[in-house]
Amino acid sequence: GVFLSQHSIEPTARCLAGRPTMGAALGASLGAAAAAAAGGFAGGWVAQRVGGGSGGKGGDRASAASGHTAAAAAPSALAAPPLPSASVVSPTTNARGPSRAAKLRALLSRGRIISMPCCYDALTARLVERMGFELTFMTGFGVSAAHGYPDCQLVSYQEMLATAFSICSSLQDIPCFGDGDTGYGNSVNVKRTVRGYAQAGLAGIMIEDQVAPKRCGHTCGKAVVSFDEAVSRVRAACDARDEGPQDIVIMARTDARASEGLDEAIRRCQEFVKAGADITFLEAPLDEEEMLRYCREVPGYKMANMLPSGKTPILPERRLEEIGFAIAAYPLTLLSVGMRAQEQALQLLKDGQSTSALELDFEALKERVGFNAYYREEERYQDT
Repeated sequence: GVFLSQHSIEPTARCLAGRPTMGAALGASLGAAAAAAAGGFAGGWVAQRVGGGSGGKGGDRASAASGHTAAAAAPSALAAPPLPSASVVSPTTNARGPSRAAKLRALLSRGRIISMPCCYDALTARLVERMGFELTFMTGFGVSAAHGYPDCQLVSYQEMLATAFSICSSLQDIPCFGDGDTGYGNSVNVKRTVRGYAQAGLAGIMIEDQVAPKRCGHTCGKAVVSFDEAVSRVRAACDARDEGPQDIVIMARTDARASEGLDEAIRRCQEFVKAGADITFLEAPLDEEEMLRYCREVPGYKMANMLPSGKTPILPERRLEEIGFAIAAYPLTLLSVGMRAQEQALQLLKDGQSTSALELDFEALKERVGFNAYYREEERYQDT
């Protein structure tokens, strides 16, 4: 027969301990196999070690129950001791406290508008956090620009995912949304995109109803998919959130205002909420009255997109909060201001002039890119 020992299962147990849904299912399967092979004790112990997590958001997913049941079947005299509680992490927490998705949900629940400058790489994300903002957003426009392309979905899912990993690695504490565009395919692709973004560490993802390849919401040539397909995308995104091991906030966006009219855009947002979206985003309302109507007729959290020279009026955050918005996004501020400053510096160099008045001193630059933090870490591990 086959004997599954503590030493052979322990690495798998620890790998899966933070992934309760997957752990429970695998725990039950391995437990049954081990019980048949080793007289029962190993089966219960494997299920306890691998499948004993809390089981999804709120700790109540049914799939976790099979792991706990199998664990309870093990004879107590032979069962190995349980893993430390810190190694069993629910999707709403991690070893240091609430997950980023949980932090985002807490921010939204305060009832005050959240100012959200958008980032497009690890450095701009770090600057947003350094300046004390509580939330940021990986903008597809900015990531596309950083790759040398306009925002017409020329950048792939993998390129966006790589940027998401980089951004999330650079952030110490604050949550970050990710622009998921159209989900990069049909509803099954949407689910993969949502899960990938959650695995990268993003707290939220935005999925929209444009026809692929999509484009910036304030440019010409936009088109949207049918009502049913739009709702299907959002439902798939919500299913991926609810079925996956990591929580993630779903923002459902419609661009139907431009081609189908405000009534249809509102109808879509209403249905997105019914499908399970946490936040809706009606892109490019044309005036304050349209913004008021959207907030009156669509329940739940809503985002306003503050793009200078765009189609939507720029309003103070206090007024946006009065209207009913939960988030004020500034999608291109860092990209636009940064490009303008770089062009000014390049023009000065071209004219043979100094750029020193525009530059940070070297010590400040080192601090912003992380040298001081690196030095502190280096000192921790120097030989004494």
